Parts: sequence; structure tokens; C-alpha cells
Amino acid sequence: MDDSLDSKQKDLVLIIEDDERLANLTREYLEANGFRVAIEADGAHGVERILELEPDIVILDLMLPGEDGLSICRRVRPQYAGPILMLTARTDDMDQVLGLEMGADDYVPKPVQPRVLLARMRALMRRSDQIESNSGAARLTFNDLLIDSATREAWLGNERIDLTSAEFDLLWLLADNAGRVLTREEIFSALRGIKYDGQDRSIDVRVSRIRPKIGDDPNQPHRIKTVRSKGYLFVKDV
Repeated sequence: MDDSLDSKQKDLVLIIEDDERLANLTREYLEANGFRVAIEADGAHGVERILELEPDIVILDLMLPGEDGLSICRRVRPQYAGPILMLTARTDDMDQVLGLEMGADDYVPKPVQPRVLLARMRALMRRSDQIESNSGAARLTFNDLLIDSATREAWLGNERIDLTSAEFDLLWLLADNAGRVLTREEIFSALRGIKYDGQDRSIDVRVSRIRPKIGDDPNQPHRIKTVRSKGYLFVKDV
């Protein structure tokens, strides 16, 4: 483990990966591209290290000794709001869906080209700024639902809604475009900086998690509606 950090560089990446060769190659590539990097090989220390370092982004392997990536993601999410990019050697869609349900912001199948990993990282780290800069408002209100982009918080009545960073970004994007259908292509471009491949279910998973949190009926949603073969519509007045 090498945690030597250059204070002159800005963004800190924590890599939780037990493949030492892969972790070190990734670290070298990211450091060459202006990041500070810390590595943790033991999943049992994953949550502790995330909370200790408070990195700007976490690269989290799914299969780890001590504690797997899904468990780490689930346990750390209430206390860590930064982006979590999950790596998986499996091709099973269910693993990817589970990762997103546990609070991961994105996933990349192994093996991954370093430049692809870097592009996905940068997309995650800049998306909040992009969403807010494209918006003319810092606070949106829909009856008893309040969404504040400055504090990155949402409230339903007097209760603060527990949202992951990715869930907040999607909710804000939909709400800021209330009354207009957003296609999956538009959503992917805005949130992940990549084209929609027609197969990825991550947006659908997040919408299904957001709905009950904002008081929407998952079976008969009235606030975030699915528009068949198109995308999603955030309803202004319900």
C-alpha cells in the first residue's frame, strides 16, 4: 500500500482493489493525469479508509477479500456523498444493478482501458457542476417537495430525503426540466458524458429508487412518469 500524496495536486482518488498490479498501474496512470491516489487492498478496511480520507472519488472493485464492494458501498453511503465508480469482472447485469441499488454512481466492466476509466471518472466528477451551471435556479419547489442545488439536498415536507449523489443529480436534472420528456440519450449525455447504448439499466434503477423517496407511488407514479419508448417526464403539478 502506498499512500504518499502530493498536496499540490487537487483531486484525491481512493482505489479499493486487491489486484496489486492493476491497482499500481491504475495509480501510475491517474497520477500522470494530475490526481492524487491512495490504494486499499483489503475490503475489510474499505469503509474506514473512505471515511478517513474523504476522497473526491472512489474506485471500488466488486470482488474483494474481507468485505465485498457491494457491502462497502451500502455501508458507506449514508456518510459519504462523493462519486463511487464500481469495477466488476462479471458480465451479469444483476451485479451491475445491485451495485447501483447499493449507491454506486457508475460501473465499468473489467478489463478497462485506462483512458476509458479516466473519462468515466471525469464525467462523474464534473456532472454536478454541469447540471447546476445549466440551470437558472438554485432551488425548485413542487408542492411539498423542495430540491436545492446549492446544498444538494431535497426535502419532502419537513423531512430531508436521503439521496445518493447520483440520485440527487438525476432528480435535479428531471425536475429542472419539469414538463418536458427527457430521453435516455439526453439523460446519459448530461449525467455520464457518454452515449446511451440501449442496454444500460442504471437510469431506470435510479428512478425506481427515487420515486418512493419523493412520495411517488412506484406502481402508479404521478411525479416521475415513464414515457414508453422515450424516457422520463417530471410532472410540474400533481
